[in-house]
Amino acid sequence: MKYPAIQNYINGKFVNASVSTTMDVVSPLDGNLLSKVPMSSAKDLNTAVQAALAAFPTWSKTPIKERVQVFFRYKYLLEKNLKELAELCSEENGKTYSESVAEIEKCIELTEFATSLPQLVTGELLEVSRGVECRTEHVPLGVVASIVPFNFPAMVPNWTIPNAIALGNCMIMKPSEKVPLSCGRLAELLKEAGLPDGVFNIVHGDVEIVEAICDHPKIEAVSFVGSTKVAKIVYQRATNHYKRCLALGGAKNHLMVLPDAIPGMTAQNVAASMSGCAGQRCMAASAMIGVGNVDPIVDKICEEARKIIPGVNLGAVINKESKERIERYITEAEKDGAIILVDGRNTKVSGKENGTYVGPTVIDYVTPEMSVAREEIFGPVISIIRTNTVDEALTIENANPYGNAASVFTQNGGMARYIIDRASAGMIGVNVGVPVPREPFSFGGWNESKFGVGDITGKSSIEFWTKLKKSTIKWNAEAGVNWMS
Repeated sequence: MKYPAIQNYINGKFVNASVSTTMDVVSPLDGNLLSKVPMSSAKDLNTAVQAALAAFPTWSKTPIKERVQVFFRYKYLLEKNLKELAELCSEENGKTYSESVAEIEKCIELTEFATSLPQLVTGELLEVSRGVECRTEHVPLGVVASIVPFNFPAMVPNWTIPNAIALGNCMIMKPSEKVPLSCGRLAELLKEAGLPDGVFNIVHGDVEIVEAICDHPKIEAVSFVGSTKVAKIVYQRATNHYKRCLALGGAKNHLMVLPDAIPGMTAQNVAASMSGCAGQRCMAASAMIGVGNVDPIVDKICEEARKIIPGVNLGAVINKESKERIERYITEAEKDGAIILVDGRNTKVSGKENGTYVGPTVIDYVTPEMSVAREEIFGPVISIIRTNTVDEALTIENANPYGNAASVFTQNGGMARYIIDRASAGMIGVNVGVPVPREPFSFGGWNESKFGVGDITGKSSIEFWTKLKKSTIKWNAEAGVNWMS
């Protein structure tokens, strides 16, 4: 075991869980045992909540301009430790080192946005009648929780950590049990940056902790990122206990490729979108809809896919179960009549035979009713569906229950606008394979890709992590008595 057994992080210290049950943490890169993570109990969660409750009065009353000083220092520490953080991220998740570097760089960008919050939550003040003024201010909620997935061990936690805490809340983080190492290192950096004990806490575990978070009476809000199936459960359970909840689910993102698209640029973007992070991201393109004759572009996509080499510029999928599930999708599509142009099944990487790799896979002549066209595969697989018109392509895109992202590749501005106006997705790209907004624009999909109001990052997150207090003030007795009194 490369690292010591993982502990919870409560009130500024790493502590053992109250139970002895653990789960192995295995690197997808080579199958080596990294550590063991505790399957904590509701008792452990309550200990963390009590620590957060104790820290909340002082932290919430600290002026926001002082709170964000922690995140100026935290940003510096992320930059200083970028290489170490990227290596750890790659080791526990299986993505390539360059992808992990990009992930930490996004953490830095997210933190940078949080340092601007004092300028964004100044509130409003207006004299609404002679001698009478109204004022609004953003007030923190209290103890909040964030439940995060395996695919971005550092970035998704930082979707919530900087904003929620800078806005005055105290947080309980529940990492994925598959990738628990990065969060612990983030906790160390936050403490080094000067974050007071109890403001940020980590409780490891599985479904028991998720349920306990949803049920705990002192947790005011819950954010979740994961599959749509679980997102629905979390949203229903949390809101049933009268909590705020923002639950982000899965996706089936469509890239619509028109015949006038630039072949080289399109092929590079499609291949990168479907294979980046081994396809394990909710913004990955897993379906391409070719409109009209796009054979030259498909040929170039295959050329680009063959340049993507597992173990070199393509990382591993998270575990053996995921590898087997992805390969079943490919086999099923082949049996249903689709044509496998580039086949990533049965991939082995020399020297890392126990790693869990799936090679880039391009499947052509997929029909909309096939599983590979409808379901989230979460692997480096692109399914190509053929249509004759843009309206047919939009019908297919809009029929899918998800709504994270959609993209169009074209040089026709009018056609791009036509698709932007009609695609049922929260994030749209034009000649962009992964249309993730940059800060301060927020991240969030539609339909069954998101449950709850608002988005998880950017300006939109302010409304989720705070409540608005309105004050009406009269100092001037000469204002008299009227309906404002």
